[in-house]
Amino acid sequence: MRIIQTDEAFRETIASHQMTVAVFKTTWCKDCHYIEPFMPDLEAAYSGRIQFIQVDRDDLPDLCSELNILGIPSFIAFRDGRELVRFVNKLRKSREEIEQFLDRALEVSEAL
Repeated sequence: MRIIQTDEAFRETIASHQMTVAVFKTTWCKDCHYIEPFMPDLEAAYSGRIQFIQVDRDDLPDLCSELNILGIPSFIAFRDGRELVRFVNKLRKSREEIEQFLDRALEVSEAL
């Protein structure tokens, strides 16, 4: 997963026509560490259809405030610089919930 460390890199990446899923995390978040073991498998399963990026909320607080990222980890799907759908709440996310979100994001993207 590509780590994004600047606002400019984030905006450039989400401007892509390919769908981009931004995963917002922090180093101190236990629920963020919970998803780490299975995220590489999800990236591989959706390879070619979704590019994944990681944003540390503490590194880009203004961007996260603009995007209203409160609970972490949070997932937002973008295409052509526009938000398609988000999976944002303060609860721990299971692999199944993340897969459902990714499938829904693909459906929304294909409908456009």
